[in-house]
Amino acid sequence: MSASGGTRAIVAALLANLSIAVAKFVAFLFSGSSSMLAESVHSLADSGNQGLLLLGGKRAQREATPQHPFGFGRERYIYAFLVSIVLFSVGGMFALYEGYEKIKHPHELEHWYWPVGVLVFAIIAESFSFRTAIKESNPLRGKKSWKEFVRHAKAPELPVVLLEDLGALVGLILALGGVGLALLTGDGVWDGIGTLCIGILLILIALVLAAETKSLLLGEAAGTEVVQQIEAAVVAGDTVTGIIHMRTLHLGPEELLVAAKIAVRHDGTATEIASAIDAAESRIREAVPIARVIYLEPDIYSESEAAKGPDPEATPGGPTTPPAAH
Repeated sequence: MSASGGTRAIVAALLANLSIAVAKFVAFLFSGSSSMLAESVHSLADSGNQGLLLLGGKRAQREATPQHPFGFGRERYIYAFLVSIVLFSVGGMFALYEGYEKIKHPHELEHWYWPVGVLVFAIIAESFSFRTAIKESNPLRGKKSWKEFVRHAKAPELPVVLLEDLGALVGLILALGGVGLALLTGDGVWDGIGTLCIGILLILIALVLAAETKSLLLGEAAGTEVVQQIEAAVVAGDTVTGIIHMRTLHLGPEELLVAAKIAVRHDGTATEIASAIDAAESRIREAVPIARVIYLEPDIYSESEAAKGPDPEATPGGPTTPPAAH
């Protein structure tokens, strides 16, 4: 669902941005507005970003290889991170430069109706794209706030498109304000100020995107609800008495690695334990279908050993957790 919804939102944003980029550049040629030039580069950068997201989604579907045994799911994170770099460098820095030049060398706008008309058209088109992204995000967002959805989403495409579309709408309003003030006052400096504001906005959005995708690239655990579902599935049988410690890791938005040391009965035979592990793996996959890679290590839980405290070498990345009570 997240992949198909993300693709629809990306395609809608791509079509909107390509048409808007052309319209903005034509308006710049007729009016000489620096806000329009910055906005046309912004839309062009956004179009390239949507192309990167589509490419990342395609490459992530490749089969695993001996060199990459866990597949290529994280390619989607890599291309989302590239989006933040493009948005920062091409969009934000160019707008800052163009705004500075316009403030330093202001000139009166010509054919004002071109930038105003194009900006109104762009606001309508971006609103359609933003609405599509919101519609596709709602089923995945559930009861989470938009801030929580952007921060904790494991699929990067929808948060990226949402932030880009939001930034585009705010940028268009800033551009319209800059052009409007320049026309009202006859001072082209306002056009440059609007362009500077657009640059600052794009850089802030790029930094947020970079921070979120960096966390995904480093490797994020499954959400609390998913972890609870996995824990419940592991101990649902008779042989497994608890979880000594467990780690989860997203190999991609729809691929989860689960590794756990599980407590088993001390009188269980090897055959019984092997059967219990197979059954636990089946229950995990049924409860959490994205759990594609599962490693379960059986052990005998010891109260005396647990009382000694966490063993960092046995559980890298954090302390042990006591087994679930049963």
